[in-house]
Amino acid sequence: MLAHIHAAALLSLEGHMVDIECDLANGLPGFVVVGLADKAIDESKERVRSAIRNSGLVLPQKRLTLNLAPADLPKDGTGYDLGMAVAVLVASGQIEQSSVNEAIFLGELALDGTLRPVRGALLAAQLAATLGYKSVYVSADNAEEAALLGDIAVYPVQSLHELYRHLVGELTISVVNIATEHHSISPQSCTDLSSIYGQQQAKRALEIAAAGGHNILMSGPPGSGKTMLSKALLGILPPLTFPEMIEVTRIYSLAGLNADGVIRERPFRAPHHTASSVALIGGGAIPRPGEISLSHRGVLFLDELPEFPRSVLEVLRQPLEDGQVTVARALRAVTFPADFMLVATRNPCPCGYAGDPLQACTCTPAQVIRYQQRISGPLIDRIDLCVDVARVDRDQLIAGQASEPSSITARRVLEARRLQAARYEHEPAVQTNSQMTNVHIRTYCKLTSELTNLARQAVGQLRLSARSYNRVLKVARTIADLEQSADIQLPHFTEALQYRARA
Repeated sequence: MLAHIHAAALLSLEGHMVDIECDLANGLPGFVVVGLADKAIDESKERVRSAIRNSGLVLPQKRLTLNLAPADLPKDGTGYDLGMAVAVLVASGQIEQSSVNEAIFLGELALDGTLRPVRGALLAAQLAATLGYKSVYVSADNAEEAALLGDIAVYPVQSLHELYRHLVGELTISVVNIATEHHSISPQSCTDLSSIYGQQQAKRALEIAAAGGHNILMSGPPGSGKTMLSKALLGILPPLTFPEMIEVTRIYSLAGLNADGVIRERPFRAPHHTASSVALIGGGAIPRPGEISLSHRGVLFLDELPEFPRSVLEVLRQPLEDGQVTVARALRAVTFPADFMLVATRNPCPCGYAGDPLQACTCTPAQVIRYQQRISGPLIDRIDLCVDVARVDRDQLIAGQASEPSSITARRVLEARRLQAARYEHEPAVQTNSQMTNVHIRTYCKLTSELTNLARQAVGQLRLSARSYNRVLKVARTIADLEQSADIQLPHFTEALQYRARA
């Protein structure tokens, strides 16, 4: 007898349908899996055998051949275990084929038949809904994630025995329903701005960056608070919207990093400076998301930016412009989203004290130049705000006086984001000012004649590139939004200019 079961291959964020075909033939008992399967799938034969026996079901003493079609599509991971076990049960007549025709099965089997979570449950549910299937069966630990879309029946399965009884009508597994409160955002555990003494200019720059989704680079001596300021950024960013929550969860699900199910907080990724370019952009024989994709809709924090190899930093240039990255390998090319805020810090020199009024720098001029040249001009050109973070004032440090808390700053940021959401309501590719193209800049960043003359002078004196000038306009638009101003005014433009890196 021949059985057909549906599963999903997770080679990208879209997923691909896989048909598991099982054939029972007379002859010596055996178990063969074909269809370009990896080692984990080949080993699933032993898991499926043991799970069927230990679930009180019958493992047919015949030659079993399972084909994972299409045969030219690479398949990896343990998510096919459940579908293979169900295929064996259908082929041996223990389950009716009609009960599984409109369902997708995803899960890893333990030897006792219990079901373990796997990566990609949300992607499998999305694929099933797109192709018109009615239900998806996953591990109970994956159920909340798979049900996030809400447009397909998701059955949380505890064990193969429970699934068998459900499919033959002996019991009913209840469909998962995501309650409204599950979409609420839990408080971020991050540094509060009120606990950082002084640094008002840097805090202002962080507020602007958060309001418009801009990239920011903070330069200053050791101990000036650059890292604390960077980590405080999460506390002033608006919460993830529901569509953003789905986007981020899909990426983390594909990477297998969503142990808690749905991702409800904005990502904050901080790779070490020894990370490779593949670790940043993604890769592998079957491409997986890298740090920039795991930072999608969140923050990529690169501490001590010049310590990263220049060749690694250069891979950020294209994603910073396009908001996505295409990872091309011999077998396939996959495009991952990478719309993130780059937050970086650096010391002014190797010893860290160049320009410090209280501690002398021990570096030679040549050392300082070489250190600063580790960050290329094109990369600096893609950073919207460059701010100097000076040593904390002695009196402010000793007094320990708290400043404005993150909650107040976050309210201003949220109001600015709401203005942008209304402005770009009919622009699906633009959610924040940082994403504006030249067409949007001409529409929403119009300057008065006075500002036009000032801009002409600034471009010449500061030697701004076309990209730098456009980024100044984007930042000025964000500052105007924070001030609830419909037009860009002189103070908005001049403040935006001061955040440009000097040549």
